[in-house]
Amino acid sequence: MIHHTAIIDPTAIIDDRVSIGPYSVIGENVEIGADCEIGPHVVITGPTKIGKGNKIYQFSSVGADPQDKKYTGEATLLEIGDNNLIRESVTINRGTIQGGGITKIGNDNWIMAYVHIAHDCIVGNDNIIANNTSLAGHVIIENYVVLGGFSLISQFNKIGSYAFSAMGSVISRNIPPYVLVSGHMAKPIGVNVEGLRRRQFSDEQVKNIKQAYKLVYRSGLRVDEAEEKLKLLSQEQPELTIFSDFLKTQQGGIIR
Repeated sequence: MIHHTAIIDPTAIIDDRVSIGPYSVIGENVEIGADCEIGPHVVITGPTKIGKGNKIYQFSSVGADPQDKKYTGEATLLEIGDNNLIRESVTINRGTIQGGGITKIGNDNWIMAYVHIAHDCIVGNDNIIANNTSLAGHVIIENYVVLGGFSLISQFNKIGSYAFSAMGSVISRNIPPYVLVSGHMAKPIGVNVEGLRRRQFSDEQVKNIKQAYKLVYRSGLRVDEAEEKLKLLSQEQPELTIFSDFLKTQQGGIIR
């Protein structure tokens, strides 16, 4: 159902099973998949592709121009997957040519009120991004990450899978998988044990990850030395593979 006060651009492609609330505006070059619910007073501008089963609450701005002075009107893209919950007053900007041309949100994410996701961010699957968290440009969030309310992530940083930031964390470096951080500036304070247990990691796996954390953060090894040791351990402890791979590929340094 599309409310009679909604404004829909003729070029928009909207599935028959989409509902759009009062006074929402759907711009040109927007695609919205089946079973999406668009609340009242939502603005979606394109080019933007939205998958199936998403729910977008009131006053959100989705697909607006990137807040980047280099942007000069290029037809960059926002792509949102399936089954995401996007709460009130969330802002998600399209990408820039310099950053690859796309901002991308995966599947099954829970994005709470007043979150900002800037240009060229890549957000994976099953993440929880709590109220008033802001992602600067070019941030990568992998999978199963929890970002506490009012977390701030500076540009070009990467947050590894199963990581957790406490409320009000200010993050200026990459966070490896499994690591829990807190503070201004954020510091590592341990392993996201509760999150791992909720994701059905075994006690043995959690123990192995704790040992890996100690290897990286308490052994005195350089990051490259720790990565080599983790790579060897991951041959028998496969849960450490993403930790090792992250250390090998990260740029700009990890939070320490």
